[in-house]
Amino acid sequence: MERLQKILAGAGVASRRKCEELILNGKVQVNGETVTELGTKADPAVDVITVDGKPIGAEKKLYLVFNKPKGVITSAADPQGRKIVTDYLKGVKERVYPVGRLDYDTEGLLLLTNDGEFAHLLTHPKHHVPKTYHATVKGVPHGSDLDKLKNGIMLEDGMTAPAEAEYHDVDPEGKFATISITIHEGRNRQVRRMFDAISHPVTKLKRISFGDLYLGNLKRGLFRHLTKEEVDSLYKQARSTSPTPAPKRK
Repeated sequence: MERLQKILAGAGVASRRKCEELILNGKVQVNGETVTELGTKADPAVDVITVDGKPIGAEKKLYLVFNKPKGVITSAADPQGRKIVTDYLKGVKERVYPVGRLDYDTEGLLLLTNDGEFAHLLTHPKHHVPKTYHATVKGVPHGSDLDKLKNGIMLEDGMTAPAEAEYHDVDPEGKFATISITIHEGRNRQVRRMFDAISHPVTKLKRISFGDLYLGNLKRGLFRHLTKEEVDSLYKQARSTSPTPAPKRK
């Protein structure tokens, strides 16, 4: 017997959090009875579990890394008709969803999967999986500004965890700089807000790594399947409850 939301996530219905919403909204039935309590347990080998009347099935687990372009929505649908990440997944028949988010104006590494447990582990704040970005900002921050990022900086939703920040590229005329920054959290628009807080707003933002997985030379708008070794490595990192050091550049 397992919790219903875990069964649904494992069957590729959605992330565990989204599956909890489906249960609370009365979308899930067990043996014909609608279930709305999150503590409900079931046996997928015995019980008939449906979502909106459709039986769930064990899908083949799929793990993708996608180089998200700027101007694409990190969502499975958009009522405004804008481009979404799944528009780029030609040939992928399984239903997959993003692991975390990249905002509309941010590009770079985005994971997609139909493994709800994998997505839950990687996005849960207690696991501290590092994510590294290249942030191009207006002006050149002083070293003392980078120290503020490294020590944690106060935002409207509280103090950030210590980040790792270093210069990646600096304009000789001082008009801009690209900073490599590694964070261990996943707050909404966190990197942009951190640089706003030191008065160096971001003009371009690209995620280059998630855990020890690098974007590498994957071209913008394309995706590839993760290897078993890459999946196992991300699982291993996600199951750690202590901050993981930023990956060393290959």
